[in-house]
Amino acid sequence: MRLDHRVILGLIRAHASVLDLGCGGGELLYLLIKEKNVRGQGIEIDEQEIYKCVAKGLNVFHGDIDSGLSEYKDKSFDYIILNQSLQQVNHLENVLKDALRAGKKVIVGFPNFAYYKGRLQIFFQGKTPVTGSLPYQWYETPNLHFLSISDFISYCRLKKIKIEQSFYLNERRKIILFPNLFAQAGIFLISGEKNQPEKI
Repeated sequence: MRLDHRVILGLIRAHASVLDLGCGGGELLYLLIKEKNVRGQGIEIDEQEIYKCVAKGLNVFHGDIDSGLSEYKDKSFDYIILNQSLQQVNHLENVLKDALRAGKKVIVGFPNFAYYKGRLQIFFQGKTPVTGSLPYQWYETPNLHFLSISDFISYCRLKKIKIEQSFYLNERRKIILFPNLFAQAGIFLISGEKNQPEKI
Protein backbone atom coordinates (compact mmCIF):
# COMPACT_ATOMS: atom_id res chain seq x y z
CA MET A 1 0.00 0.00 0.00
CA ARG A 2 1.27 3.46 -0.88
CA LEU A 3 2.30 5.47 2.17
CA ASP A 4 0.08 8.44 1.28
CA HIS A 5 -2.89 6.10 0.92
CA ARG A 6 -2.12 4.58 4.31
CA VAL A 7 -2.03 8.04 5.91
CA ILE A 8 -5.33 9.07 4.30
CA LEU A 9 -6.92 5.77 5.31
CA GLY A 10 -6.00 6.57 8.90
CA LEU A 11 -7.61 10.02 8.71
CA ILE A 12 -11.04 8.89 7.55
CA ARG A 13 -13.55 7.37 9.95
CA ALA A 14 -15.55 4.28 9.11
CA HIS A 15 -18.86 4.66 7.25
CA ALA A 16 -18.12 8.29 6.32
CA SER A 17 -19.26 9.95 3.10
CA VAL A 18 -16.31 10.69 0.80
CA LEU A 19 -15.83 12.54 -2.49
CA ASP A 20 -12.47 11.98 -4.21
CA LEU A 21 -11.71 14.80 -6.65
CA GLY A 22 -9.38 13.75 -9.43
CA CYS A 23 -9.61 10.15 -8.28
CA GLY A 24 -7.56 8.69 -11.15
CA GLY A 25 -8.03 4.95 -11.52
CA GLY A 26 -9.81 4.74 -8.17
CA GLU A 27 -7.12 2.97 -6.14
CA LEU A 28 -7.61 5.15 -3.04
CA LEU A 29 -11.39 5.20 -3.30
CA TYR A 30 -11.50 1.42 -3.64
CA LEU A 31 -9.25 1.07 -0.59
CA LEU A 32 -11.46 3.36 1.49
CA ILE A 33 -14.61 1.44 0.57
CA LYS A 34 -12.96 -1.90 1.27
CA GLU A 35 -11.21 -0.98 4.54
CA LYS A 36 -13.49 1.72 6.01
CA ASN A 37 -16.83 0.92 4.36
CA VAL A 38 -17.22 4.54 3.28
CA ARG A 39 -19.97 5.82 1.03
CA GLY A 40 -17.63 6.97 -1.70
CA GLN A 41 -17.80 8.59 -5.10
CA GLY A 42 -15.27 10.23 -7.35
CA ILE A 43 -14.87 12.80 -10.10
CA GLU A 44 -12.30 12.24 -12.84
CA ILE A 45 -11.68 13.93 -16.20
CA ASP A 46 -9.62 11.18 -17.89
CA GLU A 47 -11.91 8.66 -19.58
CA GLN A 48 -9.30 5.89 -19.50
CA GLU A 49 -9.03 6.30 -15.73
CA ILE A 50 -12.82 6.21 -15.42
CA TYR A 51 -12.87 2.83 -17.17
CA LYS A 52 -10.50 1.55 -14.48
CA CYS A 53 -12.86 2.87 -11.80
CA VAL A 54 -15.86 1.22 -13.42
CA ALA A 55 -13.97 -2.08 -13.54
CA LYS A 56 -13.53 -1.75 -9.76
CA GLY A 57 -17.25 -1.16 -9.31
CA LEU A 58 -16.79 2.44 -8.20
CA ASN A 59 -19.27 5.29 -8.48
CA VAL A 60 -17.26 7.82 -10.48
CA PHE A 61 -18.49 10.71 -12.61
CA HIS A 62 -16.79 12.18 -15.65
CA GLY A 63 -16.13 15.83 -14.92
CA ASP A 64 -13.63 18.65 -14.57
CA ILE A 65 -13.13 19.65 -10.94
CA ASP A 66 -12.24 23.15 -12.15
CA SER A 67 -15.93 23.49 -13.05
CA GLY A 68 -16.82 23.54 -9.36
CA LEU A 69 -19.09 21.62 -7.04
CA SER A 70 -22.21 23.77 -7.32
CA GLU A 71 -24.46 20.70 -7.56
CA TYR A 72 -23.50 19.73 -4.00
CA LYS A 73 -25.03 21.44 -0.98
CA ASP A 74 -22.92 22.80 1.87
CA LYS A 75 -21.30 20.05 3.96
CA SER A 76 -22.62 17.29 1.69
CA PHE A 77 -19.62 15.07 2.49
CA ASP A 78 -17.75 14.18 5.64
CA TYR A 79 -14.50 14.29 3.65
CA ILE A 80 -13.46 15.63 0.27
CA ILE A 81 -10.10 14.39 -0.99
CA LEU A 82 -7.69 16.24 -3.28
CA ASN A 83 -4.72 13.89 -3.31
CA GLN A 84 -2.13 14.66 -6.00
CA SER A 85 -4.74 16.65 -7.91
CA LEU A 86 -4.80 20.15 -6.38
CA GLN A 87 -1.57 21.19 -8.11
CA GLN A 88 -3.07 20.19 -11.48
CA VAL A 89 -6.18 22.38 -11.49
CA ASN A 90 -6.37 25.74 -13.23
CA HIS A 91 -8.21 27.62 -10.51
CA LEU A 92 -6.68 26.31 -7.31
CA GLU A 93 -8.29 28.84 -4.97
CA ASN A 94 -11.79 28.27 -6.34
CA VAL A 95 -11.46 24.49 -6.18
CA LEU A 96 -10.18 24.57 -2.61
CA LYS A 97 -12.84 27.06 -1.49
CA ASP A 98 -15.60 24.94 -3.03
CA ALA A 99 -14.22 21.77 -1.46
CA LEU A 100 -14.20 23.44 1.97
CA ARG A 101 -17.80 24.48 1.42
CA ALA A 102 -19.11 21.10 0.24
CA GLY A 103 -17.04 19.02 2.68
CA LYS A 104 -16.90 19.04 6.46
CA LYS A 105 -13.20 18.21 6.18
CA VAL A 106 -10.83 18.32 3.21
CA ILE A 107 -7.74 16.16 2.75
CA VAL A 108 -5.09 17.70 0.49
CA GLY A 109 -1.96 15.89 -0.69
CA PHE A 110 0.64 17.32 -3.06
CA PRO A 111 4.30 16.96 -4.07
CA ASN A 112 6.67 19.29 -2.23
CA PHE A 113 8.48 21.43 -4.79
CA ALA A 114 11.02 22.48 -2.15
CA TYR A 115 12.30 18.91 -1.64
CA TYR A 116 16.08 19.05 -1.38
CA LYS A 117 16.79 16.88 -4.43
CA GLY A 118 14.80 19.30 -6.56
CA ARG A 119 16.68 22.23 -5.08
CA LEU A 120 20.00 20.59 -5.91
CA GLN A 121 18.95 19.97 -9.51
CA ILE A 122 17.99 23.61 -9.94
CA PHE A 123 21.19 24.85 -8.27
CA PHE A 124 23.73 22.57 -9.94
CA GLN A 125 22.06 21.78 -13.27
CA GLY A 126 19.88 24.84 -13.77
CA LYS A 127 17.02 22.61 -14.88
CA THR A 128 13.44 22.04 -13.80
CA PRO A 129 13.71 19.23 -11.24
CA VAL A 130 12.62 15.65 -11.88
CA THR A 131 12.21 13.61 -8.69
CA GLY A 132 10.20 10.67 -7.41
CA SER A 133 7.34 12.97 -6.45
CA LEU A 134 7.76 15.21 -9.53
CA PRO A 135 8.50 12.59 -12.20
CA TYR A 136 7.61 14.60 -15.31
CA GLN A 137 9.77 16.62 -17.66
CA TRP A 138 8.82 20.30 -17.80
CA TYR A 139 7.20 19.94 -21.23
CA GLU A 140 4.87 17.08 -20.28
CA THR A 141 3.98 17.77 -16.65
CA PRO A 142 0.29 17.93 -15.70
CA ASN A 143 1.23 20.16 -12.76
CA LEU A 144 0.25 23.81 -13.04
CA HIS A 145 1.17 24.92 -9.51
CA PHE A 146 4.56 24.20 -7.96
CA LEU A 147 4.01 24.72 -4.26
CA SER A 148 6.01 23.76 -1.23
CA ILE A 149 4.87 22.60 2.19
CA SER A 150 5.73 26.04 3.58
CA ASP A 151 3.74 27.69 0.78
CA PHE A 152 0.63 25.72 1.65
CA ILE A 153 0.90 26.42 5.39
CA SER A 154 1.32 30.14 4.66
CA TYR A 155 -1.67 30.04 2.32
CA CYS A 156 -3.87 28.41 4.96
CA ARG A 157 -2.81 31.00 7.51
CA LEU A 158 -3.58 33.83 5.05
CA LYS A 159 -7.02 32.43 4.17
CA LYS A 160 -7.86 31.45 7.77
CA ILE A 161 -8.10 27.78 6.89
CA LYS A 162 -7.62 25.50 9.87
CA ILE A 163 -4.92 22.84 9.55
CA GLU A 164 -6.15 20.04 11.80
CA GLN A 165 -3.43 17.50 11.04
CA SER A 166 -0.40 17.39 8.77
CA PHE A 167 1.91 14.63 7.59
CA TYR A 168 5.16 14.86 5.67
CA LEU A 169 6.35 11.89 3.65
CA ASN A 170 9.05 10.51 1.44
CA GLU A 171 8.59 7.28 -0.47
CA ARG A 172 9.05 5.02 2.57
CA ARG A 173 8.43 6.90 5.81
CA LYS A 174 7.10 9.97 7.55
CA ILE A 175 9.43 12.94 7.94
CA ILE A 176 9.61 14.78 11.26
CA LEU A 177 12.54 17.20 11.00
CA PHE A 178 12.69 20.01 8.42
CA PRO A 179 9.84 18.64 6.27
CA ASN A 180 9.98 21.49 3.76
CA LEU A 181 13.50 20.33 2.92
CA PHE A 182 13.33 16.55 3.34
CA ALA A 183 9.72 15.56 2.57
CA GLN A 184 8.69 14.66 -0.95
CA ALA A 185 5.01 15.25 -0.24
CA GLY A 186 2.66 16.80 2.29
CA ILE A 187 -0.79 15.64 3.37
CA PHE A 188 -3.07 18.02 5.26
CA LEU A 189 -6.45 17.60 6.94
CA ILE A 190 -8.09 21.02 6.78
CA SER A 191 -11.39 22.70 7.50
CA GLY A 192 -12.87 26.13 6.94
CA GLU A 193 -12.48 27.17 10.56
CA LYS A 194 -9.92 29.73 11.67
CA ASN A 195 -6.39 28.37 11.45
CA GLN A 196 -4.15 27.88 14.45
CA PRO A 197 -0.52 28.95 13.90
CA GLU A 198 1.74 26.14 12.77
CA LYS A 199 5.50 26.13 12.51
CA ILE A 200 7.73 23.80 10.50
